[in-house]
Amino acid sequence: FKRVLFRSSYTHGHSIRVAEYAVLIAHEIGLSEVEVREVELSALFHDVGKIGIPDSVLLKPARLTRAEFEIMKSHPVRSARILEKISPLSKLIPGIKYHHERFDGLGYPDGLRGEEIPLYARIILIADTYDAMTSTRPYRLALDRKVAFAELRNCSGTQFDPELVEAFITAMLRQDAGQGRPPASGMLKKIA
Repeated sequence: FKRVLFRSSYTHGHSIRVAEYAVLIAHEIGLSEVEVREVELSALFHDVGKIGIPDSVLLKPARLTRAEFEIMKSHPVRSARILEKISPLSKLIPGIKYHHERFDGLGYPDGLRGEEIPLYARIILIADTYDAMTSTRPYRLALDRKVAFAELRNCSGTQFDPELVEAFITAMLRQDAGQGRPPASGMLKKIA
């Protein structure tokens, strides 16, 4: 995991932000504290498989070609293979392996749809996508959060679980108003 973080500072910050957003969703939908911690860990490790992605693809400062994107798409399965060797983390594998599945079944790696997709994976997809949209990358500027919220809603029911999208936006707005839970646990503060 540290190797991925050292290879890409974006991945380090991204993983922490995705975990924070995922925790907000998990709290908003009423998951238990144990489940919230599992979501948090799943989100932290969701990109660990990028350790097996060549630097020429992982660190490319421009949009990926189709062939490069196919290589990048292997990271969720690579993540699962890494974590299956660590038995205490095996419970996290479904959320990590399937975090690029789409609600309409057009995602990867297995084309799962709707509630076939593990809950933690559906949560991570929203958190992951939101962070990607609201982060500046070498090839594009960050979107304003209102634009990102609109895009999440626009893709509700196709890419994202509609109930989880609304839970996320509600949690974010509640947090802005000072009524939400703090986004980071002690674990996230130590990693950051």
